[in-house]
Amino acid sequence: MRAPCLPQGGVIGICSPSHVAERGRYARIEAGIRALGFQVREADNLYRDTYGYLATPEERAADFHQLLYDDEVRLIFFGGGEGGNELLPLLDFDAIRRHPKRMASFSDGTTLLCAVWAKTGLETYYGPAPGCFEALTDYDRAQFLHHLVLDDAVSHVSSGPWHILTPGQAEGILVGGYTRNFALLLGSPYFPCSLEEKHLLFLEDHQQFGGVDYVSAMISHVEQSGFMASVTGVLFGHYAPTPPPELLARLTRLGEKYGIPVAYCDDFGHGENHAVLPIGRAARLDTQAQTLRYL
Repeated sequence: MRAPCLPQGGVIGICSPSHVAERGRYARIEAGIRALGFQVREADNLYRDTYGYLATPEERAADFHQLLYDDEVRLIFFGGGEGGNELLPLLDFDAIRRHPKRMASFSDGTTLLCAVWAKTGLETYYGPAPGCFEALTDYDRAQFLHHLVLDDAVSHVSSGPWHILTPGQAEGILVGGYTRNFALLLGSPYFPCSLEEKHLLFLEDHQQFGGVDYVSAMISHVEQSGFMASVTGVLFGHYAPTPPPELLARLTRLGEKYGIPVAYCDDFGHGENHAVLPIGRAARLDTQAQTLRYL
């Protein structure tokens, strides 16, 4: 299921499941969104810090539902941080099916985006977050417009050459996100993903959050889950300006162990580029040709 696209000049609803929004920064973010021709609607508890570090799960879930039920809001937009998983028991997934909206985020947003897709079948969008609009790049602008507004993206647009770690071709349903959040979601009741389907897994991480040993441990968690049996290929996003050879070697071993194509790129993640990856979209990965095409 795919929600209607965001019309030019439409309303973008902003909430914050994983951090307390800072008014000065969000003023700049919203100015950037309006400069692109869209309207902005803030959820009621966007700036609330009830716990000192976050609003309560109930307040944050109320914000999400507020935007969901608002007929004028066409995109629910939120950033990362910590704690988005606290909302999962409070979300009305039946209401999400009845009121499908486009949803976009990255980082800690992985949990909500993947859970919404797995529980409802609604396609969600990994890559952009409100913070991108503080200083929007040409690459991010094009990704946002083609995936969320024009809805005419037929293939992934890379920001530069990929590192081909294990060559090959694979097809499957795109799913993934920030490595830790995706790994911790596996096996929970909020990710009832069918293992009879084939999946193309995309992951990303960043050196500011942990070394290669940490990333390797998260990958091992994914490997030790039943989900790995359904993975036909892996695309790993930006980790550092120059990817450590140890990380590339770890990803190469992953591909060789399972006999699947694996590549590393700088197209998405916590770096400069925020390509949009539609969670729930069927796609074909060809690491040797460095392409990801939507089916």
